[in-house]
Amino acid sequence: MNLQSDDFELFGLERRFKQDRPDLDARWKDLQRQAHPDKFSAQGAAAQRVAMQWSVRINEAYQRLKNPLKRAAYLCELHGAAVNAENNTAMPASFLMQQMQWREELDEAQSAQDLEQIGQQCRQAERDVLLKIEQLLDQSHDYAAAVAQVRALMFIERFASDVNDRLDQIET
Repeated sequence: MNLQSDDFELFGLERRFKQDRPDLDARWKDLQRQAHPDKFSAQGAAAQRVAMQWSVRINEAYQRLKNPLKRAAYLCELHGAAVNAENNTAMPASFLMQQMQWREELDEAQSAQDLEQIGQQCRQAERDVLLKIEQLLDQSHDYAAAVAQVRALMFIERFASDVNDRLDQIET
């Protein structure tokens, strides 16, 4: 193992968006077993510190790889197309109109059923964007176009969280 490896290389995975979650989970457990600090207790404190660094590095990589949004952003960055979501919020007008419509619907929602319907629309939009991201990253290798979809997914996930928060308020 090399601390300088990217997450995919560390996990022995192909650099692509589509990943098999059970394989990823199994690889994480295997890497954690190999790097667990307790395995190095007989080798002294320095070896345990290095093992702890490895364990942290493995966990950070796992958190990025298991989350589709983080994985997509990471792939874009690895290929020179940084997402820069905090600095670049430009989105297509049609997407912004959809966001405005959803916000209005959320503001007007009166019941859990209304919120569930908005949530379903949001989940469908998320699935659609994830498919676009997979196509752009894994087939087209168009990382610049994928960045826009990653930013869209960020908006959708944030909105889905707002819908869930409102649903929690209504149900309590």
